[in-house]
Amino acid sequence: MTRLGLPRVHHRVLDSTNERAKELARAGAPHGTVVTADEQTAGRGRQGRAWFAPPGAALLMSVVVRGLEGRHALLPLTAAVAVCEAAEQSAGVQCAIKWPNDVWVKRRKLAGILIEARHHEGVAVIGVGLNVATRSGDFPDELRDLATSLAIESPDGVHPRDGVLAALIDALEAQLAHPPERILEQWGQRDALRGSRVAWAGGEGIAAGVDASGALRVETAGGLVSLDAGEVHLQR
Repeated sequence: MTRLGLPRVHHRVLDSTNERAKELARAGAPHGTVVTADEQTAGRGRQGRAWFAPPGAALLMSVVVRGLEGRHALLPLTAAVAVCEAAEQSAGVQCAIKWPNDVWVKRRKLAGILIEARHHEGVAVIGVGLNVATRSGDFPDELRDLATSLAIESPDGVHPRDGVLAALIDALEAQLAHPPERILEQWGQRDALRGSRVAWAGGEGIAAGVDASGALRVETAGGLVSLDAGEVHLQR
């Protein structure tokens, strides 16, 4: 199996790195193909939300992965752990993960991850948007208290995106080689919700970690429930 990061396709402006990576995957692009961009015009995250990033300020990356049959359910958790490792290694920033894969620093969003898989073909695209050089004043007013970046959080200031990309590729490659139990262990060490009260469309309760499939466990008044999809909110 080829290593992650090669070939690399870079665009100055692109609608979406995930869309381009999916096109390449359908055309037979090998495992490890990476698409990056300086700017996205239609970047998106989970639940169809738009992804905000000033041109040149964020690491915008999507990678094609193949041969992971039986492990697609844990890809969101795997990618989140890799993003945390890259942030910690390249900028000294300590991260936590809001289930399933939002990367937080001090409860502000540093990075988002979007996984799009074609299970019957054994291929998936892992998309990452990681705020690198964004300054507080660059965020729209509605995001200023909700989002952060490596430049804001790191005592060493702005970090080159290519250096962060290299750290992320290395971390993701290492994590993809780990057995599921190791992924779950590392994710659990960074679990931002465990022990906190959370709410979702169907109810509320106390977050109690994840199960072997990556589903969020929640202790409710009616007993333990598992959430395998959807959006949960931390009740502050």
